[in-house]
Amino acid sequence: MGGLPIRQVAFFVEDVRAAARAHHDAFGSGPFFVADNIPLARAVHRGVERELDHSSAYGQWGDVMVEFVAQNNPGPSPFRDLYPEGSGRWGMHHVAVFVDDVDAELARFAARGAACALRAEMTDGFVFAFADTTATMGLFTELYAPPKRWLISTPWSRRRLRTIGGLTRSRPSG
Repeated sequence: MGGLPIRQVAFFVEDVRAAARAHHDAFGSGPFFVADNIPLARAVHRGVERELDHSSAYGQWGDVMVEFVAQNNPGPSPFRDLYPEGSGRWGMHHVAVFVDDVDAELARFAARGAACALRAEMTDGFVFAFADTTATMGLFTELYAPPKRWLISTPWSRRRLRTIGGLTRSRPSG
C-alpha cells in the first residue's frame, strides 16, 4: 500500500455548498465544482447492493483536492458507517488515492485487514471504492483509477459547468 500519495481529502457534511464556502473563506480553497445527485449504476456496501444518492463539492486546496460530500437518501453507506444517521455528527471521512486497478488494490487492502466498504460504478462506467481503513487510520481510503486524460480532475469534469456565487455546479448538456 506504500507509494500511493494522497490526492484528495474528503469531509462528510450536511450541506456541500455551505461547507465549500466556509472552507474557501477560512483557507482560500477553490473554486469548487458541485455535482448534485451523482448518478450511480450500482453501489455495493459491505456486500449488499444499495441505493446511494450523494452530492459533492470538489475544489483544490493547494496541491490536494478537497471534497465535501453529503448523502441525500436515508440508509446504510460508508458515510453512515462513520457518522451514524441522525447523530448530527459530521467530519473528515476519507482520503483518496489514484490506482491503476481498483479491484486489485481492494484485494491488496483486504489482505491487510481493510475490507471493502463500498464498490460503486457510475452510469458512465467509472468505478470507485472505499477500503475500510478506519481501524488503523480513523477514516476510509477511497480508490480511483482515473483515465489518463485527467490531470487533477473529477469524474464529472466532462460536464459543462456553470458558476453560481463562487461555486459551480454541473449542468446537463444539451
